[in-house]
Order: sequence, then structure tokens, then C-alpha cells
Amino acid sequence: MTATHRADAGTTQSRLVTWQDPTPALHAARSMSGLAYWRAVIDGHFPPPPIAELLRMQLVEAEDGRVTFTCTPDGSMYNPLGVVHGGAMCTLLDTATGCALHTTLPEGVSYTSVEIKVSYLKAVTLESGTLTAVGTVVKAGSRIGFAEATVTDAAGRLVATATSTLLIF
Repeated sequence: MTATHRADAGTTQSRLVTWQDPTPALHAARSMSGLAYWRAVIDGHFPPPPIAELLRMQLVEAEDGRVTFTCTPDGSMYNPLGVVHGGAMCTLLDTATGCALHTTLPEGVSYTSVEIKVSYLKAVTLESGTLTAVGTVVKAGSRIGFAEATVTDAAGRLVATATSTLLIF
């Protein structure tokens, strides 16, 4: 005898994600310092990267060695346990650490993540409200950079932290 389980289907939801072709901004970024590029994104001169649209992230502040993103999670980010998937939080933290390092780099210099360590401190749900991720540079060397980031919920509670090692090239 076999039993068949069918979960209550609930209400179907959808979300339309639109983004602009990042190619023109990528070409322009090569001729700008990282800080100038991210300030141009904030000012609307360049579109945000497509991943920012997908995960509802918005860059709100960029200064030398520091960036601030906001992110408003929705149900599309939930895992089977009813909380925002850790991968979404990791992506937000990776973005904050990488972009913080990028603000310290001159034109023609790029970076990529080598390693990230994430600590999840509190479950994130829709009730968490808008999240704020702040990335800061610990040290920007000539070949390797180190950065850290924190994510807080709308009430200012710390929900996740990360440290990152990045390759500069």
C-alpha cells in the first residue's frame, strides 16, 4: 500500500524581473575607478548589475572602502523551511564585500572573490523588513584584499556577517 501526500498548493505568486544589458556599463567600468563607477550606478548613469534586480538589492551609498546596500526580501527567496534562503544572504554579503573592495581600486583593476565565510545569526523572513548590508574593506593589498560585511534587519538587529578574501587583478 502506498500513501500519496499532496501539500496544500496555496496561492500561486509571480514576480517579473527586468534588467538592462550590463555590457555597456562593463566597458565603461574599465575606464573608471571603482568608486567613480559605483557612484555613477547610484546616480543612475549606469544600470545596476542584473543580480541586483534579481535579488532586489539596491546600492544606496558608496565611499572609499565602504558600501551600503538595501535588500527587500520577498517570498520568492524562501527555502522549504519558510525563511529566506541562506544563499540569498550569502550573495548579499558577497556583493557588499566585493563592491567595498572595488571602491578602493583604480581604473582598469578588477577583483573576484576567492573565499567567503558567512555566519547566519538570525532567521530572515518577510517580517524582517528591508535589510541593510554594509561592506567595509579591512585591507586592500596589491594582489589580495580583505573585506567584511554585516546585514541588519529593519529593526537594526544583526542577522548575518561575513568575511571575504578577494583576488585583485
